[in-house]
Amino acid sequence: MQSVDRAVTVLELLARNGEVGITEIAGELGVHKSTASRLVSVLESRGLVEQLGERGKYAIGFGIVRLAGAATERLDLSRIGQSYCDSLATELGETVNIAIRDYDVAINISQARGTASVTAHNWVGQRTPLHATSSGKVLLAHAPREDQDRILARKLEQYTEQTVIVARQQRKDFELIVRDGYATSFEEFEIGLNAAAVAVYDHEGNVVAALSASGPTYRFTRKRVREAVGYLRDAAADLSAQLGFMPSVPGE
Repeated sequence: MQSVDRAVTVLELLARNGEVGITEIAGELGVHKSTASRLVSVLESRGLVEQLGERGKYAIGFGIVRLAGAATERLDLSRIGQSYCDSLATELGETVNIAIRDYDVAINISQARGTASVTAHNWVGQRTPLHATSSGKVLLAHAPREDQDRILARKLEQYTEQTVIVARQQRKDFELIVRDGYATSFEEFEIGLNAAAVAVYDHEGNVVAALSASGPTYRFTRKRVREAVGYLRDAAADLSAQLGFMPSVPGE
């Protein structure tokens, strides 16, 4: 933890001062120059800082721009996507969320509750499993194969009797999700909760989020879930277009 704190302190120092030498960095951290040099070397290897000329001072590296860009994309997605959540929640009367993948979990970044919602649960900021939620399934089905292998190699947690924990079945489900364009979760994460989700694409055609609707089983039935998929698809297509996605036209 101390190393992490020191690394953040170095980045904040560079952001504040623009260019800083090892002596100044060591003074700020209260450590010997050799310790400061080793820390800066690690940050430099990751592209987070760069040396200005041979044996010169250090400045923020372009790796920070990459990280900042990822954060900005999430903020933009949350901001732009909120209106789609609001509209869908009104149309469907159920809770609508936008979730993104964060390594091995899905995180909800936007939410709207419909007029028929009976729960006040706030999913924003919540980490949910990839294998047991409709949003998570969409995100994992479109993830790189190596990521799928790594996650499915573990013992998957069984949240309810309906949770699919067999890797072979999960892979079959991935194929169907990619083919059909949506995923469902019928009481796989919580008893009494059904959900459906579709993919949201960025300007490069990558799946960057999942748009979902969820509700209680007595109202959000399997038939109603299938009907909701059409609404979700239309909204996700519009949201993807807002993010710069242009689907290819057959024959082009």
